[in-house]
Amino acid sequence: MDMDQVRTFREVVELGSFVRAAESLNVTQSTVSARVKELEARLGQSLFVRRKSGVTLTAAGKRFQPHAATLLRVVQQARQDIALPAEMRAVLNIGGQFSLWERILLRWMGRFHGAHPDVALRAEVGTPESLMRHLADGLLDFVVMYAPEARPGFQIEKLLDESLTMVATRPRHGGSVETDYVFVDWGPDFGAWHSDQFPRYIAPGLHVSLGALGLRHILEHGGAGYFPARVVAGEIAAGKLFPVQGAPQFVRPAHVIYPVEATSEARDAALESLRRETAVDAAALV
Repeated sequence: MDMDQVRTFREVVELGSFVRAAESLNVTQSTVSARVKELEARLGQSLFVRRKSGVTLTAAGKRFQPHAATLLRVVQQARQDIALPAEMRAVLNIGGQFSLWERILLRWMGRFHGAHPDVALRAEVGTPESLMRHLADGLLDFVVMYAPEARPGFQIEKLLDESLTMVATRPRHGGSVETDYVFVDWGPDFGAWHSDQFPRYIAPGLHVSLGALGLRHILEHGGAGYFPARVVAGEIAAGKLFPVQGAPQFVRPAHVIYPVEATSEARDAALESLRRETAVDAAALV
């Protein structure tokens, strides 16, 4: 498949216009139109609905969109692999949710790379949906996440249990926490548990999708919220945060998921190293 056509498709989707796509790609509008028509002919489907106000994807275009992203990503990785120094014996592509990079993967990756300097590592941060899609497409060797989707041909292993604990910027009691409570979206399982535990917190004043943002907010402006125990341990010891007495803890497991058959010496060594690293962390929290 012509990658210029795929790249042009992506630009039109992102910019919503053949004209803006042409400007972005530094080609003429007629070139963009020709590439899209050739791609549609190759696929046997119309990809865009053309209107005066711009273009929108057809149903076929929406189905092709993730495949286009995968194709471009595969080509990019191929170029990077070819350019690797000869002394590199293997490449590992590792994915993880943002908060798990902060608490597990960054430290592990540094130690693994120090012990295996001939293995090139590539790190990807993404949503659970994008990580699972890239894993299924063969773009990632393994992924660390909280709630992986079970799929045939993939192995899921629990690495450790992570406790979320409610903390506040000053000692608090009971319902007074509600006034400046920050709800951090730790996933649908946490959301369901939270609704059962705190029916009065249905509409908190501040809702964030990233734990680091919520933590920074309460440290700078005051408040309370649920955060991983290991993350706030230092702030509690320093007297910057206080555990909210009587608040229940939420435990969620972190998992690694990887294809069963697509094995390699480097990947197996990385997985074993990750297991040891998280086992030490889990023991330290007991």
